[in-house]
Amino acid sequence: MLARGCDVAIFPGDVADPDTAETMVHAVEAALGPIEILVNNAGITRDTTFHRMRADQWHDVINTNLNSVFNVTRPVIEGMRRRGWGRVIQISSINGLKGQYGQANYAAAKAGMHGFTISLARENAGFGITVNTISPGYVATDMVMAVPDEVRAKIIADIPTGRLGKPEEIAYAVAFLVNEEASWITGSNLDINGGHHMGW
Repeated sequence: MLARGCDVAIFPGDVADPDTAETMVHAVEAALGPIEILVNNAGITRDTTFHRMRADQWHDVINTNLNSVFNVTRPVIEGMRRRGWGRVIQISSINGLKGQYGQANYAAAKAGMHGFTISLARENAGFGITVNTISPGYVATDMVMAVPDEVRAKIIADIPTGRLGKPEEIAYAVAFLVNEEASWITGSNLDINGGHHMGW
């Protein structure tokens, strides 16, 4: 982004910790002004079958992937309501829709994100705020590329388009949903997965 001439500021913090997340939000707003667009995109995995899953593996994923959504959105939403405009987007996952072997923790967290989206959308539609979820399929990120080659090959073989997604394809969807032309879209989930999971 810097190479393209964009201004970039980094505010490190643990979004799984409520106090740290709130401090981070205040630091962002002090430096850059009110947060008008929030994209909740934190995600980790601690994969194992449920009968082998330890409590820390469950809680680590729920805290980072789901509780962070509360921790970061809560200190932002009041300002959006006061100003009468805002965009909140959750980056969920195909596995929040269809589940995945060895990912009971991850699937539960990602499914919970869209339940949050629907409720928050209902509560805030009258304040000029839209709230939506994007559920990507398998995208060529560090997390997916860390999967063993033979496992990744099986995943790609199941995708009708025959390839992994590109990060920029998800970014384009975010750019669309935050645009004023998308102001009548709220409480929705946008599946972007190359046809890997289809339904309506």
